[in-house]
Amino acid sequence: DNVVTQDSQVRIMENTVANAEKYFGQFCTLMASYARKTAKLRDKSDLLVKQLIDYANTENPELRSTMKNFAEELAKVQDYRQAEVERLEMKVVEPLKRYGVQLKQTQAEIKRFNKVRNNEIKQLEKLERLRQKSPSDRHTLAESNVHKASVDASRTTQQLEETIDEFQKQKLKDIQKIFSDFVTIEMVFHAKALEIYSSAFQNLDDYDFERDMEVRGLEMHRSIRTLGQPCLSPELKICCQHLIKSIRLQEDTPHINPVQSQLCVYIVHALAHFWPNPEDA
Repeated sequence: DNVVTQDSQVRIMENTVANAEKYFGQFCTLMASYARKTAKLRDKSDLLVKQLIDYANTENPELRSTMKNFAEELAKVQDYRQAEVERLEMKVVEPLKRYGVQLKQTQAEIKRFNKVRNNEIKQLEKLERLRQKSPSDRHTLAESNVHKASVDASRTTQQLEETIDEFQKQKLKDIQKIFSDFVTIEMVFHAKALEIYSSAFQNLDDYDFERDMEVRGLEMHRSIRTLGQPCLSPELKICCQHLIKSIRLQEDTPHINPVQSQLCVYIVHALAHFWPNPEDA
């Protein structure tokens, strides 16, 4: 009966350890993957920040300022995401990894107990065989060995029960702490991210596209005026005067009309692209 009871206890203990080994191993794999994917998201977000800044540098002042501020807000989120990754690895993944060592130690205790229990069974079977061969003889040595094996098994059983009880208690505390830390890490990150994203949204919402359109309109108007009245260097102005003088001599007239004058300016302006320095002529 004692052996049957011990067998039942051992099966319960083995199931407890095997169950913890299975699920804690899966938790460790999944949380490590979670941390890696969060790190990849951080990297992709860093690339997005860089692209936003590059794009902002090509736009008008109002949008440029808005997009740069928006990129800065996103960069802050990634700083908190980096902290999230580091905390996940330290407070969630590492404790789950260390659990493998505890499981192996507990399995070794069960294995040691099984060895002692098997020795008890072996001594009992030996005594039974001796009794069957010579029922009337005294089997003092065999009985002594059985008694000793039984005492060892009882002591080992008690030690194993204490080990399993401690393992079970520690397992429950650990699972509570590990996932409490996980939730805390996520809450801190998302609280900070929500605060920053709110600021980023407000920054975008405050963007005044009409002001950018006004600036763009002014720039286009200024550009058109510049084309209508080219700004010539002193050398090109001299060149223009010589050209006008040449037209006067050819047409034998003291004055040229405004259209001809403007045409001279355009001609000289165009020549500047091919002849940057008239003094080289």
